[in-house]
Amino acid sequence: MKITFIGGGNMAGAIIGGLLRDGFDGGAVSVVEPLETARAQLSKHAGVTAVAGLAELGAIGDVVVLAVKPQQMRGALQPLGARLQNQVVLSIAAGLRVTDLARWLGGYARIVRCMPNTPALIGAGITAACAPAGLAAEQRACVERILKAIGKVVWVDDEAQLDAVTAISGSGPAYVYVVIEALADGGVLAGLTRAVALRLAAQTVLGAAAMVLETNEHPAVLKDKVTSPGGTTIAGLAELERLGLRSALIAAVSAGARRAEELGHS
Repeated sequence: MKITFIGGGNMAGAIIGGLLRDGFDGGAVSVVEPLETARAQLSKHAGVTAVAGLAELGAIGDVVVLAVKPQQMRGALQPLGARLQNQVVLSIAAGLRVTDLARWLGGYARIVRCMPNTPALIGAGITAACAPAGLAAEQRACVERILKAIGKVVWVDDEAQLDAVTAISGSGPAYVYVVIEALADGGVLAGLTRAVALRLAAQTVLGAAAMVLETNEHPAVLKDKVTSPGGTTIAGLAELERLGLRSALIAAVSAGARRAEELGHS
């Protein structure tokens, strides 16, 4: 498999770095990136070819990853459509619908749209992807191979579901950072140093998430295992319910999904 990236920003760099760590041949990776400083950074990866324009590439990869900013996408795709034959086009651009991408590519339909999140930058992300019904199994496997370089992968059947994905995993890290910060603030209020409180809060969130994923138990079951009658945990949970933490998070995801849909149609 050969891969061409259109755009060489942070997320493209994270995917390339993950692929190389997994043993992928850097000589099979090419990047089209107009910024010289970004090309220089990409060229540090062993064997990766970084060029300023698509015309400088003799051939494009089996998978073409669209990794430019949404507002720059239409211009970036204009020279690409005529070069496509049987490649899979993988878009990691937030908000852009497949119908728009296909139109800008001159009607090309072999497009997979996905939504990664920022923990992908350290290989701990999760990406949701949506493929066209007729995509060959081997091409779908190529896409999954690429996305697994930055974390876990889930597939959704309907592109419209990516709005909800954006609201949970795309925006969700920001919500979790607020939770970590608030837990640390509570620790400081209770007398801990900031450094100790922050370390405790961050590792607790990490460990709790790992418990959900590794045990496959419902979060409510795991919560009940921590909650003793008349203890500290139930006292804290009662305050969270009184102050509306659960409903606030649900509302945040709902608002994010609505906004993602609005942006996609704008």
